[in-house]
Amino acid sequence: MNRIAQTFASLKDQNRKALIPFITAGDPHPDVTVHLMHQLVRSGADIIELGVPFSDPMADGPTIQRSSERALKHHVSLNKVLDFVGEFRETNTDTPVVLMGYANPIEAMGYTVFASKARSCGVDGVLIVDYPPEESSEWVKCLDEHGIDAIFLLSPTTPKARIEQVAKLAKGYVYYVSLKGVTGASHLDLENVSQRLKELRQHITIPIGVGFGIRDGSTARAVANVADAVVIGSRIIEEIEHATQDKLLFQVASLLTDLRKAMDEH
Repeated sequence: MNRIAQTFASLKDQNRKALIPFITAGDPHPDVTVHLMHQLVRSGADIIELGVPFSDPMADGPTIQRSSERALKHHVSLNKVLDFVGEFRETNTDTPVVLMGYANPIEAMGYTVFASKARSCGVDGVLIVDYPPEESSEWVKCLDEHGIDAIFLLSPTTPKARIEQVAKLAKGYVYYVSLKGVTGASHLDLENVSQRLKELRQHITIPIGVGFGIRDGSTARAVANVADAVVIGSRIIEEIEHATQDKLLFQVASLLTDLRKAMDEH
C-alpha cells in the first residue's frame, strides 16, 4: 500500500476526511517552497498537491496563472520541482505529494525519465490536466511500473463513457471539479455536488476529492460531508500573493488550520 492509499485508510479509521492543499512550486520564491510544504503539513494537510509552473495553464483562473508566472520568473523547471520534493522527503517520509500540471514539460522530459526521477525523489501521484483518459494507457502504465498513482479529473459535464474510462485507469483518488469553468470560480452548488458524487461512486471505488470553489471553513465542512477529500488551491494562493514575506507562512497556516478544524467538525 503506497502513501496515498495509507493516508486515506488511516483517515477512514478516524472518520476524518483528507485536506489537500495546492500550491505552485516556486511561488512566490523557490526558497520558500519546501518550508511552505512543511507548514502545510503542520497545519493539517494530509496530501500536498504541488503545481508544476507552466506558461499556459489553461484550466486555471487568474490567481493560479499569476502564481505560475511568479515561479517561472525564477526559472522553476520540472527538474527543480522534483528537487523540491526530494528536499521535502529528507525530513518527511509520510505525507503524500502529488504533482499537478500540464503535458508539455512531461513530454519534453519523456515519460520514462520523468517517472523514474519522480519515483526516486518521492512523488506519489501525478495529475496531468491535458492528458485525456482515452489516450493515457501508456502514460498510466509507465507510472504504474514506477509505483506512482495516475490521478484524473472529472467534472459536472463528464460523459458516462469517460467516467468509466477513468474508473479503469485512476489510482490514488479522483479529483472532481465541482464547477464548470476554471480554478478560483465560485457559486458552489453543494446539492449538485452531492448528487453527482453518488452517481460517480456507482463506477469509481477509490476516494473522490472535490475542488474548485472552496474558500472557507463552512464550505470545506459541507464538502467533507459528501466527499472523501477537500482540495483547496486558489484561496491559498491568494494568501501567498498578498502576504508580506515575514507573514506568509503564518497566514497560510492560519487559513489551513481553520479549514482543518471546520472539516473535523462535520
